[in-house]
Amino acid sequence: MKKTGLLLFIGLSISNYSLALGDADAGKTKSATCAACHNADGNSAIEMNPKLAGQHASYLLKQLQEFKLASQTGGEQGRNNAVMNGMAAPLSEQDMEDLAAYFSSQTQSPGSAPENIIAAGAKLYQGGDSSRGITACIACHGPRGDGMGLAKFPDISGQHPTYIKAQLEAFRSGQRANDPNGMMRDIAKRLSNDDIELLSKYIAGLY
Repeated sequence: MKKTGLLLFIGLSISNYSLALGDADAGKTKSATCAACHNADGNSAIEMNPKLAGQHASYLLKQLQEFKLASQTGGEQGRNNAVMNGMAAPLSEQDMEDLAAYFSSQTQSPGSAPENIIAAGAKLYQGGDSSRGITACIACHGPRGDGMGLAKFPDISGQHPTYIKAQLEAFRSGQRANDPNGMMRDIAKRLSNDDIELLSKYIAGLY
């Protein structure tokens, strides 16, 4: 019991420390340039642009760092995106921490999944497909798609289906390669177009 309590305390301390690195108020001011694509509160109205509101600060920070790295290496390292590389290039580490703190503190707008895909989507998301070597999404992202902040696994719940689909396709093709140990690339390469379409729509309704 004591050991469990100690581990919980350490975990909470690490989590609180990571969140304390950024200043959400400063991040709100710095986020003005992000609003055109992601809206002022991080709830993008554009399907191709991700919702940032409520995302784990640790994950947001990692993505900004990797967009900046891509800008510095001509896309050879990090996460390569023509728009975001340019946006991240001038950011300092503190800027990125502040932006991550701000967007993580916002409340995500709800999404929804079509009724006719929920059963099939839940089966693939929760159970994967062992016959094709597809790991269940639930293993890293949890039953509600919340992810794990300390592991930098993103909260994918309620995300735009168009964005989720684009990212799964990018992982499958290898265009996006900033996943730890190639985890997402290994899973995505086993997904069919129908699988990706199904998961993208199902994830939008998770909460």
